[in-house]
Amino acid sequence: MQYRRFGRTGWEVSEIGYGMWGLAGWSGSDRKETDDSLDLAVESGVNFFDTAWGYGEGLSERILGDLIRRNAGKKIYAATKIPPKNRQWPSRPEFTLDEVFPADYIVEYTEKSLHNLGLEQIDLLQFHVWEDTWAERDEWKEAIQKLTREGKVARWGISINRWEPGNALKTLETGCIDAVQVIYNIFDQAPEDNLFPLCRKMDIGVIARVPFDEGTLTGTLTKETTFPVDDWRSTYFVPENLDSSVDHAEALREDIPAGMTMPELALRFILNNPDVHTTIPGMRKLPHVRANVAVSDGTRLDQALADRLKHHRWDRSPTEWSQ
Repeated sequence: MQYRRFGRTGWEVSEIGYGMWGLAGWSGSDRKETDDSLDLAVESGVNFFDTAWGYGEGLSERILGDLIRRNAGKKIYAATKIPPKNRQWPSRPEFTLDEVFPADYIVEYTEKSLHNLGLEQIDLLQFHVWEDTWAERDEWKEAIQKLTREGKVARWGISINRWEPGNALKTLETGCIDAVQVIYNIFDQAPEDNLFPLCRKMDIGVIARVPFDEGTLTGTLTKETTFPVDDWRSTYFVPENLDSSVDHAEALREDIPAGMTMPELALRFILNNPDVHTTIPGMRKLPHVRANVAVSDGTRLDQALADRLKHHRWDRSPTEWSQ
């Protein structure tokens, strides 16, 4: 496992992290299989785990807390998120800070996450949605400064809304935020335009989420793929999205090197960018853990291949189904 300095935190985090969304809102989750996969990840050198209160209303946080206690002798960085008070993912421009993250609510959910994790301090606490129009409001800044002084949170972050990588730039410039989590993959390359240069300038940690484009970049989806009604993907992969996603994945196949899978290429594309400090694929099964951690071998993409992958950029705008 290779490690990267996580911005100004100075943490050395595994460049392959662990995204824990798959423990809730997705079909096919099994607790024993989940725990086995988490344990294998730790054994393989993964030390950055990303969860949220919103993943099963605290269940995913409790699972992470159990993992940390099972590995008391190892440093595991716990990153979680405060859910929006109005329970709307993502936020929308018309939402006010008072509706989504009032100060007392920030404190309340920090305490909830501490309880679920069984920790005295959260390494990284992120706002699960964000609007850059809130940047100059003092209430959220005062709340996070208070929680930091009390030792309950070490560092603060923002999880940027899907396909809106510019919707946090003013907030980052306040100096109050230590890390950002943003969708970045072979298709979603827009963070390279403005977000990554600002993070580099301000020494802000970068977490690349959705490395497989919610499954498109695994190469397993077809235009006939369906998901159970209670699976989040059933509302995301509506026909207009599924059809276009499969078309983009098919176009990528001709640029996959011999002997490499599409998921491996997807991860190598992300790790090829030094502005990214960790990426957080979901890994609910042991074979997924083995395959993903194997990519962290220090090998970078051939420049000609990296250049070709730039042509697969797919700029999208938020819609009612993009969530």
